[in-house]
Parts: sequence; structure tokens; C-alpha cells
Amino acid sequence: MYAWAWVDLRVCRRRRTGSCGLGLAVVSLARTVPQLLTEQLATDPTRPLVTYYDDAAGERIELSVVSFENAVAKTANLLHGELGADPGDRVALLLPPHWQGAVWAVAVACCAGRLVADPSEAEVVVCGPDTLDEAVAAGAREVVAMALRPLGGAFPTPLPAGVLDHGVEVPAQSDRFLAIDPPTPETPFLADESHGAVLDRARDSAHDLGLADGGRLMTDLSPADPDGLVDGLLAALASSGSVVLVRNLDPAAVAKRAEQEQVTTTRWQRG
Repeated sequence: MYAWAWVDLRVCRRRRTGSCGLGLAVVSLARTVPQLLTEQLATDPTRPLVTYYDDAAGERIELSVVSFENAVAKTANLLHGELGADPGDRVALLLPPHWQGAVWAVAVACCAGRLVADPSEAEVVVCGPDTLDEAVAAGAREVVAMALRPLGGAFPTPLPAGVLDHGVEVPAQSDRFLAIDPPTPETPFLADESHGAVLDRARDSAHDLGLADGGRLMTDLSPADPDGLVDGLLAALASSGSVVLVRNLDPAAVAKRAEQEQVTTTRWQRG
């Protein structure tokens, strides 16, 4: 996926959870988000990484590690190659809890971009159907609209002038992304918070949740939201686990789904 090389740095340390031999557990030493994804590819690329449910639409989509990485590469190529995003450029994701929000968040990280919450501060704004007007009004250099249809389909209706349709633009992109200037642990990612600091928070979150190595987290936290990204997707990745992401949560479906998906931990939005 990357033009730069990274050695899979993992060691066995004594911990109370997980295993690696007698009383040992595998601990990630990745210090950037792209390194964290590369680490997962090196261990078990075919395992499920993101399983997405929309309880209102009756939709379920599952991406393996390698499928997720391919989607990230295509999106990063769009962001860097087509939209001209440079390292440090700010991207706002006006998206609901959705697997494509997870892809975009990691793609921004791969481009050494910064995720910001305020679209008026962003060079690139990514939106869904419900936030299209807000995205256009923000006045960003580039606006990318996502129909949020199954498997990333295009918008069924014309978009405003100057707005790119993600479902049209992304399929033609390469599924290998060559990072010319990859992020370092000190590179800002979530606004001014560095990759290294973000991953430290994600590991702390995984520990607080009791998310063991290889655990499966079910959540409705949006990966398009900085805190949701850390406490959801990145916490799962940092523990070599996976995430079951739910939109339009039906509380009555939680218990059965947790059993079916072999969920080990849950975390829900407060309120």
C-alpha cells in the first residue's frame, strides 16, 4: 500500500489479557495510523475488520482487513491525487456512523492530513445526503458527496456544480497508495493531536473497555467523529481486534447480534 517500508514491530510482553505463549500477549508498537493498519495486514489480512449494520435499512456489510485497506488506498489516491490534498491539509467528515466514514478517516491519516470537526476550517469536506447543503455552504476548496448506498454506489440524482460524487470517482482509483510523505508519530492527525498521541489514547480506551487482544467491539460511535474514531475503530485496531459498527441502532437487536457476531465488548453513545 505504501512506497515506504515499515518493519512489523511487535513484541511479546507480560500482560493479564490475551496470550502469546505462556502468559504473554502480542502488543502493537505502531506509532502512526497507517502503521497500525499495515500491522493488521501482516498478521491476518482475511479476518473481518469492520462489520457494518444499518438497522433502519436492514443493511449488513463486512470488510476484511485487506478489503478495508483496498478501500482506504482508493480513497487516499482520490484525496491526494485528484483533490490535491497535501500533508497538513484539513478534512472535515460530515458523515453518520458508517463504514465509509472509517475508510475516509484512515485515508486522511495515510495522506498525513488532519481531521477537523468544523467544515469551515477544512480544505476538503466530505458529506452524506443529509449534510450536502452544510458541506457546500462551508466554502471548502473541495466537496465530496457520498450517497452512502450499499457498496459505495453513486448518487441517484445530480449534485451541485463543483461537488464530486464519491461513488463515481473512487472506483477508478488504484487500490495501492504510494505515500510520498507519510506521517510520523509527531504528525498532527486529529486537529493538532499527533498520530502518536492519538494511538496512545486509543490503547488507553481499549484498556478501559477491557477490550482484549483480538476482541470484537460493537458500537454506534461514528468514526467520522474524532472521539468516536479513537474510542471505536482505533481502539479495536490497537488491540488487534475488530469493530461491529451500528447505525440507527435498534436496541432490541443488540443481544442476538452480539451472539451472532461474537462480540466481546460494547460501547454506545451517551444519551
